[in-house]
Amino acid sequence: MEFILKKEDLLNLIRIVERATAMKGLQPVLANILIETVDKSGIKFCATDLDLTVITIIPAQIISEGKITLPAKTLGDIVSRLSDGLVNFKQTEGTNIVNLTCKNSKFDIIGISASEFPVITDGKEFLEENMIEIALKPFTKAIRQAAFAAAGYESNNLLSGVVCDISENILEMASTDGNRLARVREKIENKGKTAQLIIPARTLQEFIKMSTFIEDETVKIFTDKTKLMIKSDNTVVISRLMEGQYPKYNQLIPQDNAKEAIINIPQLIASLERVAVMVNEKTSIVKFEFKDNKLILTTDTPDSGASEDEIDIDYKYDEELKIAFNYRYVLDSLKNMDSTEVKIGLNTPLSATILKPNNEEDYICLVMPVQIR
Repeated sequence: MEFILKKEDLLNLIRIVERATAMKGLQPVLANILIETVDKSGIKFCATDLDLTVITIIPAQIISEGKITLPAKTLGDIVSRLSDGLVNFKQTEGTNIVNLTCKNSKFDIIGISASEFPVITDGKEFLEENMIEIALKPFTKAIRQAAFAAAGYESNNLLSGVVCDISENILEMASTDGNRLARVREKIENKGKTAQLIIPARTLQEFIKMSTFIEDETVKIFTDKTKLMIKSDNTVVISRLMEGQYPKYNQLIPQDNAKEAIINIPQLIASLERVAVMVNEKTSIVKFEFKDNKLILTTDTPDSGASEDEIDIDYKYDEELKIAFNYRYVLDSLKNMDSTEVKIGLNTPLSATILKPNNEEDYICLVMPVQIR
């Protein structure tokens, strides 16, 4: 096998698929990228950890056909350091060694035979009748604003998934790990079927990272009983779907709040990051005190010391309110808001607290407070 490709295109191919590799898998070949010529005019890169599969194809100058797998990390490290220009990629006949040259740089990379790579579906089993076409921008925005609140990656835990509810004109996504919740609604134009899916958060988080390389305005979503495929012109993402009854998250969101505070988001982020220098790393607790149009943030760590910061806010109530949070949950919510102000809905020191962009109802974050002892 031999082909020639621009360094930039080759690096983009690697960046798209490398996130699906399994660096600590039992099968060493799963840490590799399958590289294969297609129809004498294109090159296909594929990676999988058996839960998530990513395939991408682009045109290339094919000199001879073939296929090989190469270690993703090594290949990425090499190509990222090459000079800009054309890269010649040539497999030594009868071996698993690839000679990679670019201008005055030469590398020999030892791979694993493509015959050891798992057989990967090409997506032909997905039916067109189960396809939904959706605009890329609202889809990726909804992922960014909802997926961060899912539980850490555990394949059998439903809370590690994201609910994706697609109707004719609304895309709703939500996730919760039991301590926090994020729900977003985006307006879409959906001419296809509707769907309610639970998608592993990791699948969506990896998709959003590779979406920066997708130039299409829309993507197609295919489903069957157990699998999902997200497809653009040149890139395919295939993942398992999660099965089970997801918690009725909308019932967890308080409809009314006894008090509200409006706060400048950049100021609150900066204040939280200042006091967090002294936070107890085991608990990450920061205390919030709302009073007299002020927010006072404090931390107290017996072994390290204490910190305090105060900012001006809009809080017009006579009654003070003291409440504590895992500050990381609050920061995650704030950093995913496309707004300069956050409206915080408060009730009691132990009841769910709502954070949402001021003057916007389509994005809601819920954070459960921590009991102050």
